Amino acid sequence: MRFATYSANGETYYGAVTDEGMAALSPGFPHWPTLRDVIAADGLHDLAVAAKGHPVTHPNGTFTYQIPVPNPEKIICVGVNFPDRNAEYKDGQEAPPNMSLFIRFPRSFSGQGQPLIRPPETPQLDYEGEIAIVIGKGGRRIKAEDAFDHIAAVTLCNEGTLRDWVRHAKFNVTQGKNWDNSGAMGPWLVPFTSAAQLDDVRLTTHVNGELRQDDRTSRMLFPIRRQIEYISTFTTLVPGDVIVTGTPTGAGARFDPPRFLKPGDEIKVEAEGIGTLTNTVEDEA
Repeated sequence: MRFATYSANGETYYGAVTDEGMAALSPGFPHWPTLRDVIAADGLHDLAVAAKGHPVTHPNGTFTYQIPVPNPEKIICVGVNFPDRNAEYKDGQEAPPNMSLFIRFPRSFSGQGQPLIRPPETPQLDYEGEIAIVIGKGGRRIKAEDAFDHIAAVTLCNEGTLRDWVRHAKFNVTQGKNWDNSGAMGPWLVPFTSAAQLDDVRLTTHVNGELRQDDRTSRMLFPIRRQIEYISTFTTLVPGDVIVTGTPTGAGARFDPPRFLKPGDEIKVEAEGIGTLTNTVEDEA
């Protein structure tokens, strides 16, 4: 079962994804206005029950995907989380004892099928394919062995980055990570029911059909259980929070010369058991 947030005819809905289109479920759950509210109420099972036999209300081609959780309190991203990514920095350092983190704003992401926007200030728009988890049960100082009990769903992310803007200051990357519509998230939420959905999953990114990134979650320097444990040490995780778990080697900046995204490019981020997130690139109008 897959659930998505989407818009049609000027209205926003959430519903079940089928091969033929969307089955709108939100009209039947007015007490849960968004998928964040569904997650906070532990309501994904109720949606799954309601989706059985529900007719398609919005056929393919009549709706636009939005990011799955439209109003998360926090989107926390993990940087440099694969061995080859650490080696890319060529600073001679082994993997650090603690993970690098940064924050992204919801408006920096587009939904499935929507373009990543390259701003006029820089041509250095880059891709980063990642798996994202959505917190279902909140908590503070969550133990690693309990971490997966706090996940409601998984999705995909293209953590688009303006490379020169991440180097505008000495210690932070916020500027280069938060341009409006520079990344994408989706297409949908897959309810999390088993550790096998995250422990050893292949993650790939293709640009115009060319394989650029290819790795497995089992090789993460900081496994997802550890991410939840570490992050919840300093901040309370709440339902609907998103953790973007890290990208493999192979982003455009690491080629010689760099291979940044340009208008017309197509990027596909894919992970086993989740699906494929596809976006194109356009210049800002």
